Amino acid sequence: MTQINHLIVAYQKLQADNRLRSAHVSLYMALFNYWNLNKFENPVTVRRRDLMPLSKIKSKAAYHKCIKELDNFGYIKYLPSYNPFMKTTVTMNTFNLEECPHCKQYYFINKN
Repeated sequence: MTQINHLIVAYQKLQADNRLRSAHVSLYMALFNYWNLNKFENPVTVRRRDLMPLSKIKSKAAYHKCIKELDNFGYIKYLPSYNPFMKTTVTMNTFNLEECPHCKQYYFINKN
């Protein structure tokens, strides 16, 4: 799937998920940006200190809650390093994109 299609599907999935708040969405977009910079190769390595300003999350507790919930809800696979000198590993989950032949809209099917 092309990356723009992945983004379309991710937004639909994020919008439909009532468990998520704006911090989850902004953190997911920050992670997507790092995945883009990594040429969409999984996994990507990230640092909390880089993701927090990019996603506009001010609190470490809120950041950790959001990233763990994105993992629990199936958007990413999060492997924390627990070492302040090492980066955290994140795998971006991919979603199948299907187009409805009648309405020409996309909907998602989770591949994972």
